[in-house]
Amino acid sequence: MNFLRGVMGGPSAGPQPSGAETIQKLCDRVASSTLLDDRRDAVRALKSLSKKYRLEVGTQAMEHLIHVLQTDRSDSEIIGYALDTLYNVISNDLEEEEQEENLPKQIDDLGSQFTEIFIKQQENVTLLLSLVEEFDFHVRWPGVKLLTSLLKQQGPQVQQIILVSPMGVSRLMDLLADSREVIRNDGVLLLQQLTKSNAAIQKIVAFENAFERLLDIITEEGNSDGGIVVEDCLLLLQNLLKNNNSNQNFFKEGSYIQRMKPWFEVGDDNCGWSAQKVTNLHLMLQLVRVLVSPTNPPGATSSCQKAMFLCGLLQQLCTILMATGVPADILTETINTVSEVIRGCQMNQDYFASVNAPSNPPRPAIVVLLMSMVNERQPFVLRCAVLYCFQCFLYKNQKGQGEIVSTLLPSTIDATGNSVSAGQLLCGGLFSTDSLSNWCAAVALAHALQENASLKEQLLRVQLATSIGNPPVSLLQQCTNILSQGSKVQTRVGLLMLLCTWLSNCSIAVTHFLHNTANIPFLTGQIAENLGEEEQLVQGLCALLLGISIYYNDNSLENYRKEKLKQLIEKRIGRENFIEKLGFISKHELYSRAAQKPQPSFSSPDHMMFDHEFTKLVKELEGVISKAIYKSSEEDKKEEEVKKTLEQHDNIVTHYKKVIREQDQELEELKQRVNTLTSQNEQLQATVTQQVSQIQQHKDQYNLLKVQLGKDTQHHNSHADTFQVNGFQTEEVSRLKEELEEWKTKHELLQGQLREREAVPEQLTSPQLEMGTAEQSSQTSKSGGLEHSDELQKELEMLRSQIQLQAAEISKLQMENQKLQIMNAAADPVLGDGATAADSSEVERRLQQEIKDLKSEVKALSEEKEVLKQHLDSSSSTVAILQDEKSKLQQEVAESKKEQDDLLVLLADQDQKLLALKVKLKDLGVPVEDEDDIESGDQGDEDEDGDEEEQD
Repeated sequence: MNFLRGVMGGPSAGPQPSGAETIQKLCDRVASSTLLDDRRDAVRALKSLSKKYRLEVGTQAMEHLIHVLQTDRSDSEIIGYALDTLYNVISNDLEEEEQEENLPKQIDDLGSQFTEIFIKQQENVTLLLSLVEEFDFHVRWPGVKLLTSLLKQQGPQVQQIILVSPMGVSRLMDLLADSREVIRNDGVLLLQQLTKSNAAIQKIVAFENAFERLLDIITEEGNSDGGIVVEDCLLLLQNLLKNNNSNQNFFKEGSYIQRMKPWFEVGDDNCGWSAQKVTNLHLMLQLVRVLVSPTNPPGATSSCQKAMFLCGLLQQLCTILMATGVPADILTETINTVSEVIRGCQMNQDYFASVNAPSNPPRPAIVVLLMSMVNERQPFVLRCAVLYCFQCFLYKNQKGQGEIVSTLLPSTIDATGNSVSAGQLLCGGLFSTDSLSNWCAAVALAHALQENASLKEQLLRVQLATSIGNPPVSLLQQCTNILSQGSKVQTRVGLLMLLCTWLSNCSIAVTHFLHNTANIPFLTGQIAENLGEEEQLVQGLCALLLGISIYYNDNSLENYRKEKLKQLIEKRIGRENFIEKLGFISKHELYSRAAQKPQPSFSSPDHMMFDHEFTKLVKELEGVISKAIYKSSEEDKKEEEVKKTLEQHDNIVTHYKKVIREQDQELEELKQRVNTLTSQNEQLQATVTQQVSQIQQHKDQYNLLKVQLGKDTQHHNSHADTFQVNGFQTEEVSRLKEELEEWKTKHELLQGQLREREAVPEQLTSPQLEMGTAEQSSQTSKSGGLEHSDELQKELEMLRSQIQLQAAEISKLQMENQKLQIMNAAADPVLGDGATAADSSEVERRLQQEIKDLKSEVKALSEEKEVLKQHLDSSSSTVAILQDEKSKLQQEVAESKKEQDDLLVLLADQDQKLLALKVKLKDLGVPVEDEDDIESGDQGDEDEDGDEEEQD
């Protein structure tokens, strides 16, 4: 301890030792001291010197500190001092007063070098992972900080060591469950560094229930109202989800999207948001965008979009979009988020079209956003976000495109002028004095026409009133008029992009454009001039527009046929010069930037020149136009003939597709009829089952009567010795014999009725057997019908067996009846033995009553049997009707299959002809468009699907 007092600045008469000497002595003390207290004090002293003498402590003490971590794990205090010392040496997070302008690079190099020395032995990182598992606060917390610093300095190397370490990532995940917030929060920072740019670790962390734990922390901290911890959790979630399709799918399947909805619940009073809340909400919106990014696989993006609509997340975002008092940067990011949530998803796009702003009168959200886009006083980033939202709303949304264009057509314009439509706002922006509004409106209108030829034709009907007293002009004419007036470059670029999109793949629009005799001279004049670099982009777009006018020209105007336009280019511009000017577009730096991603992101308004979708159009048409310029008139004629032939064949294929769809509908109707008949059959089977139960009840009643009759006979025999033979008693006995004979007759009649019932199922079974033979010979019948007939036959066989059982019961009754006759014959001699008259009269009265009861029971049984016979007859007729319906259905299915086989043969012939024509086109040097190949492939798929359905 005296040594430490001298080291730490105690009174001394001699000269003070230098820092390096002190550190050396402390290191020797750590290495040589046998007492734990001395080593602990020495490590504590090194910790206090490690910030000021970072280099010396790092070079001299690192090895000794690592040895302490290995040997003194039983003492948490010395372990904590050692970890803190290593953290001070390796970390670059110095205090502000120690940071000088000329030191940052040196500091970074120093931390990286010490980290490299530490991780050179992988056992050191493994040792640190084991220390992080300790629950002691003085060990775990500095261990977490040291591991985080290592990851900051040498991230990939440390990640690889942790990845191969047994349960390395799992041990670090336990930090999120620590009840001490400081360790939990630093654990989040550690996982941030651990998951950077490492998909394997990201997957492990995600499957260790990270999503559940992080979302719980965000909820506990108050969602967007939380502090810096929420921000750290959101950054970690972004690391786990961004560009990781597996984790995105796991996040969606785990229903975690639904837990994001409460994040975006904002109140009516949105004033005075804290900076931390703005940051948190910004990160939350970015996390939503990560799940629906256009760069994700289309299937994953679509499923996340649907989940966001179903859980109400999209509705919540639209509420923020229309709320008042929301900060500008949050509003901008919300617009971008809504854009990507609805992009390409018809269900979400339809909902967004129905959203109204809370104004009086209510206005559609699209109209309100477009007002901001064409308002030059709005921030530039906000206007870009609105444009992106409008583009995403129209992306693959022909219904939305039609609604926007319809607001420009004369029949739908509001004559009262009380409301402003989207089309009117676009026209207003297209012809305003603000060049940025011109460009945005032109691009927005181009997206309304994207890949929609019918709307391009309808837009030709739009008429504009330029001034009072002058006749209206078409929208196409007005665009070309402004183009020729020499406006700003940004305005002309926007109008040229609109015209190129409008005229591409629309011959009628090309004809209208060429009908104005001033357009072609203007374009050739622009292309032929030698202008500065700023005008080269306009020249390239003019060349593209002229090339589109040639390529999609249907030669309906004699003065502007393809050949004449090519000759005009050759004379006034030159083919090589024309191709060179056309190449200016794709070589431009702003073109390359716009081609990277759909969202329009520009550093300044001057850089807003190209649209992402337009770059696709340029890439598609540049090569085609270059080839078309060099083609001769004969090649053009051949190409036109081939195009016409292809159109005819396309029409034929379309017709056959329609026929096949109609037959598919008919087949579905037949299937429905079969299902209906099947349900009817099930009802009939239920009726038969009910009848069988009724028969069983009658059988039970009959057995009961039989038992009662046996008891009465025994009673009669027991009293027979009391009878007296006199005139009156003999007459009564004779009458009883006659009644017994009548009973025999009734019994024979009952047997006859049962034999008739037995014949009924045999009659039902014989047509069923014939039907089964017919079904075996008809291989084209559907499996459903066979199963139905077999089930019905089984039910009838069951009924027959039950009736046979009843016949056996009748036979037993006959035998018992014979026994009764024998017993009666034996009773006759005994009648003369004598009994009192009173007893005989009592017996007579009882026998008469019994006979009456038996007669009524037999009569009731006869009526029940008649009813059952009628039911069986009706069942037989129903079965016959069902067999007739089934044979008709089998015949209709066979005819339908024959018609489809004929259609498939015709389609195969048409495909062979199309392939031959395409080969001829390729031989002639004409490029075959991918759409034709794709459609041909689709046709083949449909034919195969059709064949499979027929086989089924």
